[in-house]
Amino acid sequence: MTTTSLPPSLIPTLSGEHYTDPEIFALEQERIFEAMWFCVSRSSELARPGQFRTYQVGRESVLVSRSRDGSVKGFLNICRHRGAKLCTEESGEVKRAFQCPYHAWTYGLDGKLVAAPNLTSMPDIDRVQYGLINVHIREWLGYVWVCLADAPPSFEETVIGDVVSRLGDTESIENYGIDDLQVGRRITYDVKANWKLIIENFMECYHCATIHPELTEVLPEFADGYAAQYYVGHGAEFGDEVQGFTVDGSEGLDRIPGVAEGQDRRYYAITVQPQVFINLVPDHVIFHRMYPMAEDRTVVECDWLYLPHVVESGKDVSRSVELFHRVNQQDFDACERTQPGMSSRAYVKGGVLVPSEHHIGAFHTWVQEKLGTASAH
Repeated sequence: MTTTSLPPSLIPTLSGEHYTDPEIFALEQERIFEAMWFCVSRSSELARPGQFRTYQVGRESVLVSRSRDGSVKGFLNICRHRGAKLCTEESGEVKRAFQCPYHAWTYGLDGKLVAAPNLTSMPDIDRVQYGLINVHIREWLGYVWVCLADAPPSFEETVIGDVVSRLGDTESIENYGIDDLQVGRRITYDVKANWKLIIENFMECYHCATIHPELTEVLPEFADGYAAQYYVGHGAEFGDEVQGFTVDGSEGLDRIPGVAEGQDRRYYAITVQPQVFINLVPDHVIFHRMYPMAEDRTVVECDWLYLPHVVESGKDVSRSVELFHRVNQQDFDACERTQPGMSSRAYVKGGVLVPSEHHIGAFHTWVQEKLGTASAH
């Protein structure tokens, strides 16, 4: 952090090395991404037994799959024999088991070792003990969340707690019935920037009037520079002439029935640490999941979720998708412009946060506490 004295209006940021140093990123992988609940797949993508998806979580490849009993299982995507990657594709489906492409060790959908060449001649091999390594699994909001920690933190206090701290209760998000919505569009962005720059950008709206003309037309209060998520329970209200959360302010799609009267014509933004953004509007939900891949690269997967009949009937969702797709592009372009500056001698001691960004300081403190470097303030 910057050590020079600052006027009362400004507070310091993290120093540039926090966005560029591979050693700091490795520590984040270990103490944040591998230690906390991390959101991966939409549950509906694992509809049938044997359907699977693989994800990078911290330093590990993780395999999630639907088992025969209908539950979702999660494993480290590593063969117990010689450490080869078990599933090499990002997604797919197996009939009965996962087979390592190296020596054909084979695992059931429950992770148990079920076959291997000459296994019968090794009766001392415990098929459970030498099965796949399990990771903890929760399903919430229609998504699968994994945790690699031996003893995961409380899901209620961390993931659900982040939502409650923003909205004031769980009922407010339950009104949107996110579990039952369907993906109308998914866009994946490969962002050449550190994951923290993306979170910091999402947390503040000081930049909104500068780079988000379409968004501030729909949400005029964003032009004032204060992010809606700064206030508990507050949703940014649509402009008077705005009919829906669309790129041109035209009418949206069918409203989600559970949305309360006080939530109508409002936009809510939620950050669930360390890698989820949830955006709520009356007719759809926009759900971002970040996958930090390197100190200067982050993959962001963004789902636009609608009522099932909207998706199944083939209704045109392009105007509602286009609004936040442009916001994403504008934000990620800004983050990519910022990333090179993190290596500049001008940012060795960091930058500053103005009053409307001061809440980002709490995020910086949280990161440093997780890394065990809070004394660096």
